[in-house]
Amino acid sequence: MRGRRIPIALPNTGALSRRRHTLYIRSAIIIFILFAFLQFHVINYDSSDSGSSDNANYSTAAILQMVPPVFHKYLTGKPRNSTHGQNGTHYAGDGPRTANISDIMRMINRYNDLQTVLNEDIYGPLQNDSVIIVVQVHKRITYLRHLIVSLAQARDISRTLLVFSHDYYDDDINDLVQSIDFCKVIQIFYPFSIQTHPTEFPGADPGDCPRDIKKEQALLRKCNNALHPDLYGHYREAKFTQTKHHWWWKANRVFDQLEVTKYHTGMMVFLEEDHYVAEDFLYILELMFRKSQDLCPKCNILSLGTYLKTFNYYTYNKKVEVTPWISSKHNMGMAFNRTTWYEIVRCARHFCEYDDYNWDWSLQHVSQQCLKQKLHVMVVKGPRVFHIGECGVHHKKSNCESNQVISKVQQVLKVARGAQQLFPRSISLTQTSVIKKTKLRKGNGGWGDQRDHQLCFNMTLVGR
Repeated sequence: MRGRRIPIALPNTGALSRRRHTLYIRSAIIIFILFAFLQFHVINYDSSDSGSSDNANYSTAAILQMVPPVFHKYLTGKPRNSTHGQNGTHYAGDGPRTANISDIMRMINRYNDLQTVLNEDIYGPLQNDSVIIVVQVHKRITYLRHLIVSLAQARDISRTLLVFSHDYYDDDINDLVQSIDFCKVIQIFYPFSIQTHPTEFPGADPGDCPRDIKKEQALLRKCNNALHPDLYGHYREAKFTQTKHHWWWKANRVFDQLEVTKYHTGMMVFLEEDHYVAEDFLYILELMFRKSQDLCPKCNILSLGTYLKTFNYYTYNKKVEVTPWISSKHNMGMAFNRTTWYEIVRCARHFCEYDDYNWDWSLQHVSQQCLKQKLHVMVVKGPRVFHIGECGVHHKKSNCESNQVISKVQQVLKVARGAQQLFPRSISLTQTSVIKKTKLRKGNGGWGDQRDHQLCFNMTLVGR
């Protein structure tokens, strides 16, 4: 018979305590490494972040080095002694080419009448499931060059149609656009620009009221628009009204008037000259379009851009969010189809008469006050469209140098590419934070003149 074992307490050597301590240290190290890894993928491309810019190389040569050599041609101007334009015009001489207003109007009308689609012989006619990319262009050619370079590197870009909508006729910009050889291209020209109407409406008529004159004084002076200041008591400024007019004309033009696009039922992506796209932006757009019926049946806009200065590509590269469309957040790289456009254009009065010179604020007014189904957006959390413009109509900085932001965006995409965060196999819906009901907002003004209302509405009915 065995004797009963008597448990004997072992002396406390501290081994167990040391093992626990070691375990805590290892856990802390792992958490720290994971946190550091995630932070590495949190990307900041705010140009105001001067702390990291001291040692960075934002030179033109460094930017050029990030671009495949085959696309360098879009970043450098070409010397020319004689140029035959695509519209049949001819220029000769060594100096800058200039033209008077009547010549510019004649060339604009010729472009708009001919509706020539460049490279159609190479890439074939537009298919109904192809994406149309509409770019609003003023005269910032440096930004436009980089947008074109980014578009050239996008997968499936050869299947698209690029529509460049201009409100400024410029030979160098025309040469640049007409040199594009990676997809079909068409140019359209807003025919009511300040350039072609410098001393008459919709430009600045000498008989118009000065911006800050009081209404009583304006009535005594009998200036043209004395009866119609905006809701803040100011009179119109042509340079601010043009952008909204151009956006509305452009949308009407591509959806209802261009022969190549007026029966197209696929998606149209709206960009501006100071945007920059990721190489998978068309791929992501296709994923979003295919998944929209499952993830958000009520969504009528897809948005590929964001104005956030800091974002986490590692976490959000394949995440989308669903939310009511907000003009200040979702107006960059937005895409919609003809069905959505027809709902918007039925509310033309609301768009054209709303006292705000911004097209996006006016569109939000349409959503809130007119549409039966308000605008809802599916927006990609890891942006595929970036804003690289430092200066423009709304923003003036002491330093308008474009290299810094462009270089940072290039680095963002280089890191994302190296970490295989582009071209995800699928997208998923992230938890949307609770959205407060959007309040009806007072417009920003600048759009009180009845002539602006009428011009805008007339472009809805007819257009060149």
